[in-house]
Amino acid sequence: MRTHKKPDWAIVEIIRLKALMPDTGCRTLADLFNRRFATQRVSVGKTWVSYTLQQHRHAVMFKRKELKNKAPYQVTPFHYWGMDLTGVTDQQGITHTVLGLCEHHSRKALCLSKLRDKASVTLVRAICSAIELYGKPRIIRTDNEAVFTSRTFRWALKFLGIKYQCTELGYPWQNGRIERLFGTFKRHIRKIIVEDGIALNQRLAEFQFWYNTIRPHQNLKGHTPDEIWHGKAIPQTKNWIYIEFWTGVLQGFYARE
Repeated sequence: MRTHKKPDWAIVEIIRLKALMPDTGCRTLADLFNRRFATQRVSVGKTWVSYTLQQHRHAVMFKRKELKNKAPYQVTPFHYWGMDLTGVTDQQGITHTVLGLCEHHSRKALCLSKLRDKASVTLVRAICSAIELYGKPRIIRTDNEAVFTSRTFRWALKFLGIKYQCTELGYPWQNGRIERLFGTFKRHIRKIIVEDGIALNQRLAEFQFWYNTIRPHQNLKGHTPDEIWHGKAIPQTKNWIYIEFWTGVLQGFYARE
């Protein structure tokens, strides 16, 4: 197969993009590359991307391993929140909007709740409720979804004294904490049947408790988000209680002190 010669840095960038987004197709990777490096007068096509990835598939594998083992950057406690939306479809075929809020330092899920709609006012109300419980962050980071970039949403955050950050289009890892939370949530919620919206509310509460209190986090060196949030060490006790939710899909041990 003949391909046009590209600079070495373009090959390195395509390998990095594929390592960051392994499920993304060659056409989308080409579009992301071309958007980001439009000023460099270097463009790529899906055929070149496909050929490059075939030639460097081992480099992609090693890059993914490197990224996975990379120490997370240090974040000032309580200052940064990640925010995102996802959808959950119940047994009736109705898709419910779920809001997630995650504190960056501790990875604590501050909010995981079903919303009645995706209006900016609804999101701002949810943020205010979280502020009442956990205090006000300095920065909230979201992706490029229209409801987050709306004038109403941005004005409300400015009124609250919160700086707004928006990730670049097509770069979800720039909001990695909430993406990790939703990735774990969606991987587990697919294993059960959600009967309706009322049942979903219960499932969300159970998952939030499990994620914050039961499940140790690799990037927190085996601590749970709640332990980091409250500045506690791993409990030194023999009184551990086995807990499970969702018919064993969520399970672990809780320390009764």
